Amino acid sequence: MSTMGWIISMLSGILMSLQGIFNTQVNEQTTLWVSTVWAQFSALIVCLLCWGYVDRSSFMLLKEVTPRYMLAGGILGAGITVTVILGMKWIGPAQSTVFIVVAQMVFSWMAEKFGWFGVEKTPFSWLQLGGILLAAGGLIMIRMAGES
Repeated sequence: MSTMGWIISMLSGILMSLQGIFNTQVNEQTTLWVSTVWAQFSALIVCLLCWGYVDRSSFMLLKEVTPRYMLAGGILGAGITVTVILGMKWIGPAQSTVFIVVAQMVFSWMAEKFGWFGVEKTPFSWLQLGGILLAAGGLIMIRMAGES
């Protein structure tokens, strides 16, 4: 296994949690849509700067993407921002993050098992299912602790 893959994935999780907390705090002081627009706009600026400095590939490459629905990733990003803000607002950062991670695990596992969206199909594994069930058990424990 790639050590860099583990490190980058850990960093991604930290950044997602931090972004959710920051965006939720902006939402508390503004509105849901102002905070979401700001998150997406500031991400666009950073991406454009990185593209201009590092890549400079033609945006015409997008016309080569198949299937076409794969271009909806940015739209999904807006949905992610909104749902993370609302989840953290309504149940707090810890519970929201655990729910998000378990939902990601279940959906990603199913995508691999069934080969959804061009993901390489992998065989069923009881160990993977057990890991997901353990994570779901942790979710229940964190939820119960939040209610007490």
